[in-house]
Amino acid sequence: MNDFLSFKTMITPFIIRILFSIGVVVCVIMGIVTIGAGIYAGGDAIWVALLTGIGTIVAGPLVCRIYAELLIILFQIHAELKQMNNRE
Repeated sequence: MNDFLSFKTMITPFIIRILFSIGVVVCVIMGIVTIGAGIYAGGDAIWVALLTGIGTIVAGPLVCRIYAELLIILFQIHAELKQMNNRE
């Protein structure tokens, strides 16, 4: 508990993993809603909504993953620098 209160233990990587999971769920839901809206609208909007929805379902989680990894890398760099500092 002392490490937590003195900010020696980082909780942000755990929060980033939770936000990544939420982001993936939101991307999939938004893709499905986009496809449904296109089907409901009818006409040429079906194809645009279908492609946009599939793109959101595929690319959304990928972008969320890349962003989460970039943030976690910062904390891994911090941990490595901390270990290097403790060795000296």
